[in-house]
Amino acid sequence: MAEIVTLTPSPAVDLSTSVARLDPDHKLRCAAPRRDPGGGGINVARVIHRLGGKVTAVYPAGGPSGDLLTRLLREEGVPTHQVRASGDTRENFYVLETSTGRQFKFILPGPALGPKEEAACVDALRLNGAAPRYLICSGGLPEGPLPDLYARIGRRAKAAGARLVVDTHGAPLAAALHEGVWLAKPSLRELQDLVGWELPDQKARLAACTEIVHSGQAEQIALSLGDQGALLVTQSGAWRAYAPKVQTLSSVGAGDSFLAGLVMALASGASPPQALRRAVAAGAAAVLTHGTELCRPAEVDRISAEIEVRALLAATPG
Repeated sequence: MAEIVTLTPSPAVDLSTSVARLDPDHKLRCAAPRRDPGGGGINVARVIHRLGGKVTAVYPAGGPSGDLLTRLLREEGVPTHQVRASGDTRENFYVLETSTGRQFKFILPGPALGPKEEAACVDALRLNGAAPRYLICSGGLPEGPLPDLYARIGRRAKAAGARLVVDTHGAPLAAALHEGVWLAKPSLRELQDLVGWELPDQKARLAACTEIVHSGQAEQIALSLGDQGALLVTQSGAWRAYAPKVQTLSSVGAGDSFLAGLVMALASGASPPQALRRAVAAGAAAVLTHGTELCRPAEVDRISAEIEVRALLAATPG
């Protein structure tokens, strides 16, 4: 049984390149492309594997791009469980404009999942007949499944004794929280969409996370704040980590690297502030790499020593 299993309902092959400038109506001579496995849970699995964790990536994939996705994952050594899908796996396209440092992200829609494919993904989460200790459902949902897919998975996960981690947005996030999760990792924009109002400062953000935790929707909330660091709010306390200043080469997968570092550290017995430090270091390390390469373990170790974490006084819900 894998200690950690990730589910990516809408995986992708990520293609990244660079060009001097994006000009309309001209042939743009690009640098040699890089192809990587992509999608939220797949990126999380890639990072957990690099950091030495025992993980299996579960995902639906079909067509030549789906075969390429599985081959790329196996070349990295990531244990996989592919559910054969009838539609072709999507591809995403990332372009770095070298003259300005701007990165353009072209995210294509994924194929719909039929009832049998969805059921096969859910069944695959009990690898070898046993539930994992941690189940990470990450990424948006493709066309087809109802927005309560993660919620239904969460119901089964809890019954089997697994700890459910959710990283998604919109209706799927709201449905999963209504069911109750072990950990949720929204971005600031996703949290604002969830609560329905702006959260302009730390006090407002802390209050929103605390309300979710004290209402029983999540045992802990990790709020990623990009280059501002992150908040971690649990039933026993709250902490703020400050991100180091680093040169950003690509922001792709930074949030996935953050989540992988957090769950990996918690699964290894780290305290919440220690795990938050590791998570922010992994996110920062990811932006130091090109395209969709994600973080490198040596950089995660180096940056961890630079992360400042402060305990916060959690807001009183109400």
